[in-house]
Amino acid sequence: MPWDLEAARVTALPDDAFYIPNFISEEEEQILLQKIQSAPLPRWTHLTHRRLQTWPSALTKTNTLLSSPLPPWLTTPIIDPRFKELGIFAESPHTAPNHVLINEYHPGQGIMPHEDGPAYHPLVATVSLGAAIVLDLYDKDKKKDGKPESEQDYLRIPRFRILQERRSLLVTRGKMYTDFLHGIAERVVDGDLGPETVCNWGLLGEKDGFLGGSFERRTRTSLTYRDVLKVAKVGNTLKFLGRS
Repeated sequence: MPWDLEAARVTALPDDAFYIPNFISEEEEQILLQKIQSAPLPRWTHLTHRRLQTWPSALTKTNTLLSSPLPPWLTTPIIDPRFKELGIFAESPHTAPNHVLINEYHPGQGIMPHEDGPAYHPLVATVSLGAAIVLDLYDKDKKKDGKPESEQDYLRIPRFRILQERRSLLVTRGKMYTDFLHGIAERVVDGDLGPETVCNWGLLGEKDGFLGGSFERRTRTSLTYRDVLKVAKVGNTLKFLGRS
């Protein structure tokens, strides 16, 4: 594998983010999309602005994951061998992701700025499928020049923007996880793109498609890998459920 995680560091961001274009092949992308689309209907949760799947299951009210393996199609080749060879989750409690959230965004859909919270080890690895999208990052501290800002002003302009190409990998950890909110604007065109506005511009795999400064969105599916801190072992599942 030719990738080097340190060489993939997004140096324009405070700490720590890494971007690898063409992380999976077109064939692997199509296999993943087919697996996602062929999942049983009960696997989908329909929200107002998107739909999603949660593997192996949703967290309980106490932010606990009931122990169960991820399906092989979410493991190979992304976790094994690629995450392992890059050492992405080497320092997380379970040394590998145990939870995957799959979000599907149609043009015009997005997600409000948010944080992933303390249920997870502070590291997120996201593989993008189908299309590119711009991820907006906002300061978590709602102050400007020492004074509180209104929520409307605070969320209007992102501090950083990351362009996630299809088949790319984005890893954020440390302060990028704990000190920033992330979101996707609800629009059909992502614009104002260039080396001055996109913090991972120098790491993009195919800049030619974005040299015009904008692109029309198409359906994009994201695979978000995390390590849930609290896991109820299989032998304790029934006892755990009785307490919740």
